[in-house]
Amino acid sequence: MTAELKMMLDHVSLSVADMDRAKQFYTAILAELGMELVGEVTAEQSGSVAHAGFGIGRKGQLWLAADGPQTPHAHICFRTDSRKAVRAFHAAGLANGGSDNGAPGIREIYHPEYYAAFVTDPEGHNIEAVCFEPEDEQ
Repeated sequence: MTAELKMMLDHVSLSVADMDRAKQFYTAILAELGMELVGEVTAEQSGSVAHAGFGIGRKGQLWLAADGPQTPHAHICFRTDSRKAVRAFHAAGLANGGSDNGAPGIREIYHPEYYAAFVTDPEGHNIEAVCFEPEDEQ
């Protein structure tokens, strides 16, 4: 992997007003990228608010915090290794309460192989999936 694509960010957190709705939305879209709900923390356990973590294996990379609406809204991008996953992510977002914020396609303004799709989640956050690989021939 080239140095420009390595990442040092360990995890991020979004504040949400409706945890149940957010968990449903993120469970659906992140499944298309190989991620799942990997942990939950109650308000009693955290000493503040409930949290839900999504990731691969045992490690939560995206955490939702039931701390009310977040402003300004955030933009988070997930990298995947197939354009098919980008399309499935976008379709799952639309089918689970998100709105279109950019259909799957090449964004040459960012990079010649930047294939991405954007959905606005039910809380107003701009969520993106990107792939730098060519179209799978299978």
